[in-house]
Amino acid sequence: MQLLETTFWSAGGSRHGMAERLGFSRSKANALIAGLVDQGLLAEAGLQRSSGGRRAENLQISGSLGVLVGVDIGATSLDLAVLGPDLQPLAQHAEPADVGHGPGVVLARVRVLMRELLAQCGLDASKVMGIGMGVPGPVNFQIGQLVNPPLMPAWDGFSIREALREDYAAPVFVDNDVNLMALGELWRLKRTLSNFLVIKVGTGIGCGIVCHGEVYRGAAGSAGDVGHICVDQEGPRCHCGNVGCVEMMAAGPAIARMAVHAAEAGESAMLAERLRAQGRLDALDVAHAGRAGDAAANAIIQRAGSLLGQMLASVVNFFNPSHVFIGGGITHIGPLFLAAVRQSVYQRSLALSTRHLEIQYTPLGAQAGLIGAGVLAMQETLKVKGVAP
Repeated sequence: MQLLETTFWSAGGSRHGMAERLGFSRSKANALIAGLVDQGLLAEAGLQRSSGGRRAENLQISGSLGVLVGVDIGATSLDLAVLGPDLQPLAQHAEPADVGHGPGVVLARVRVLMRELLAQCGLDASKVMGIGMGVPGPVNFQIGQLVNPPLMPAWDGFSIREALREDYAAPVFVDNDVNLMALGELWRLKRTLSNFLVIKVGTGIGCGIVCHGEVYRGAAGSAGDVGHICVDQEGPRCHCGNVGCVEMMAAGPAIARMAVHAAEAGESAMLAERLRAQGRLDALDVAHAGRAGDAAANAIIQRAGSLLGQMLASVVNFFNPSHVFIGGGITHIGPLFLAAVRQSVYQRSLALSTRHLEIQYTPLGAQAGLIGAGVLAMQETLKVKGVAP
């Protein structure tokens, strides 16, 4: 039902507002809404603010439909949430994880956490209407399987749906983690932006593409795999087999390697002290040192941002987005990284491509992937159940 889908994407609205969005007459819209309310698919949720006349009743997807489960699997992290149909988190959990341990170990933990979160909400598996999951690799969206994922080779061809089907009758939808971040931002924006990019910089680098108001996945699900665009022909060899990939030179592990080198070369007393105390360094250590005024740390941040911007400039010239949202663990580094990205993009891109371009961190922050997982679960479940086109 188009009206139900419109209600979801607009995060609710009045009968009159729904009729206007869909181009329906008021009588047709009222009849359809009444039918959906009777079926328990839509619910009236209080009065909207007055605009001078009679206050309109606000409509939203009915909570009686059940709950959604969102799972965001990163290369080194695991985030789960139970969400209502309005995508409000009812229970949430995050913990470190390692996808290198393989699907058996990781998904066993996911299943345990899903049960615990549902129990916190006083619910069981029968109340789950849909499950959305993001994974850090290319996904064949139709069958929900990873395809040659560089960061998680043991997952290639593994059926995540089958692994969860033992516990849940609800449909399971799997997509690349950055695509879900893009979906999350698209829902936050209520589809008011039609062409934008979401870049995730963490252990790897990926890109979610929104084209004409829809996530673009490509012919084989690998659209947006920008982490393996070369930014230096003389650069180090990447795990993909090529050299100079931006992921190998500007992602979290690359920043950590540059920090260790600076510490060992005596370029940064602050990083050297942290290295002695911890035995290792990561991007957050560089961020802390940079904020404290450490010149070597700030040089590392600027180099990583400049290399990411070099890659992005080509993508911006090609796609001409209105916005680029940057997310992932890199956002903790702060404004210097973002400034370096912007400077590199604006210097290298065509003037027409950047005339109205905005580059910023993702407004949803760390929640983008989980919200996107909920959007995926809700959107695709409505289609599977035949309620939306």
